[in-house]
Amino acid sequence: MILGQTPLIMGILNVTPDSFSDGGQHNLIETAVSHAHQMIAEGADIIDIGGESTRPGAEPVGVQEELDRVMPVIDALIAAGITAPISIDTYKPLVADQAIQAGAVIINDVHGLQGAPEMAEVAALHDVPVIAMHWQKDRDRSVPLIDDMHRYFDATMAHAEQAGISRTNLILDPGFGFGKSLPENYAMLRELRQHACSSRLSEHFPILVGTSRKSMIGKLLDIPADQRLAGTISTTVLGYINGGHIFRVHDVRAASDALRVAQATLYGPPAGL
Repeated sequence: MILGQTPLIMGILNVTPDSFSDGGQHNLIETAVSHAHQMIAEGADIIDIGGESTRPGAEPVGVQEELDRVMPVIDALIAAGITAPISIDTYKPLVADQAIQAGAVIINDVHGLQGAPEMAEVAALHDVPVIAMHWQKDRDRSVPLIDDMHRYFDATMAHAEQAGISRTNLILDPGFGFGKSLPENYAMLRELRQHACSSRLSEHFPILVGTSRKSMIGKLLDIPADQRLAGTISTTVLGYINGGHIFRVHDVRAASDALRVAQATLYGPPAGL
């Protein structure tokens, strides 16, 4: 992965029965492989496989059940000749370890290396990039969000350094929709660079933006998940303009087209056009 002016698109492949907008659509191996091929054809640079829903109210999934969901799909994608990097969306170290041994090359941890101590060790052992998301479930609401995020990511960095994870392997995800109010989500989008920063290091890291079909769009526009494409594209482009690097989306073609236009606007169209 080269993180710079060119945005990268992470296509969402949920192999779950209960994800908030696409649960049950791709949890069979054949449909999962077909959808991965489709997303790559539409412009996906990364395929993010998740075997447990993190929507509000979702039932927790045990380690073995999550492995049973994701491992056959990873094996099938590799067997089908998928060459795009595969990301495993999990907070369980054993699932991450098994997925990487099977061919995944990125860990996407919604608990920001702070859920299970072994997660940082797994990432360091395999020397793979880690996407660390901010999700402070019991945060003090009297503390400004940006201050809370700085402290949180400082702790993430401490875990990463202790385990031996290279700073170049760390990508921060501000966690749109996770423990934030509607105004906080939009303030975060507006001030993305300031939020995705470790105050301890006074350093900015690559940023993943994941707003696709989320409630921050649905609540604002009063529409269900399957009608949030326009809002998703708007937040995706704004996220890119404000410093995002990777964009985790359900609707790859639309996001790819929108980001290509945004990139051409900011930096000029590709040579020869």
